[in-house]
Amino acid sequence: MTYDLILGDYAYSSWSLRGWLLLNRFGLPYRVRILDFDAVASVAEQMADLAPARTVPTLITPEGAVVSDSLAMAEELATRHPDAGIWPADPRARAIARTLAAEMHSGFGALRSDCPMNLRTAYRGVEPSAAVQADLERLETLWHHARETCAPNGPWLCGEYSAADAFFAPVAARIAGYGLPGSEPVRAYVAAHLNDPAFRRWRAMGLVRGATLSRYAKPFATTDWPGPTPRPARAVKDGTPENTACPYSGDPVTDLMESEGRIFGFCNPFCRDKTMVDPDAWPAFTAMRDGA
Repeated sequence: MTYDLILGDYAYSSWSLRGWLLLNRFGLPYRVRILDFDAVASVAEQMADLAPARTVPTLITPEGAVVSDSLAMAEELATRHPDAGIWPADPRARAIARTLAAEMHSGFGALRSDCPMNLRTAYRGVEPSAAVQADLERLETLWHHARETCAPNGPWLCGEYSAADAFFAPVAARIAGYGLPGSEPVRAYVAAHLNDPAFRRWRAMGLVRGATLSRYAKPFATTDWPGPTPRPARAVKDGTPENTACPYSGDPVTDLMESEGRIFGFCNPFCRDKTMVDPDAWPAFTAMRDGA
């Protein structure tokens, strides 16, 4: 059972991030089709073969059903994969997680409008508007309620990572990317997303695939991305790689990367480049590198 997942640009499409996390984070099988946010044709026009869908993310089930809403995706995948952990098993925590995801799905318009997700850039000195500040205060209320009620042992809202956390991942990216204010618990929750390997993989792909789109830029001073500092790596043309097969596809290597004096090979530039910008985010690569 493999799903087809239609996504927008990794760097800018916050809704796509949610949809991708619902499959990637919970180990569900999928194939990806990426739409071009820099194309003349609109997203809806690029999806003409998937009517009635007109937005990303869109999920195509193995039977051919078109699920073109991220909250519907969460519920449908949870029904089909009850053991995946998409929603918490505990009834109280599950009810809270669903409430959080639904409010995120329908609200926070000021934060979305004023601070579009942009994983290629981080800003400093941003003064949020009164409407954005109200959204931030509402987020703090929701997150505090979830953690106080569910009392999770780890960093997530309702216990183990759930769909609620997937829905708030783009919010964490906005808070981090725009340097928005928040309490220590808010900063800790944002940091958990920035350090999450799945989020790091998504951002790595956003850094190397697609164009930098000026319409997402804001007139603020820029700064370094506030997430973890990646292990150094760079593309090289020459050298003898330690591996003969790509860690992702198993195909023969054609493109090389050097990291900390060692050379590794990949089957295409995208496999190399997504690894190069954050080597520790990719389990298949780290297992090969570290001999696991």
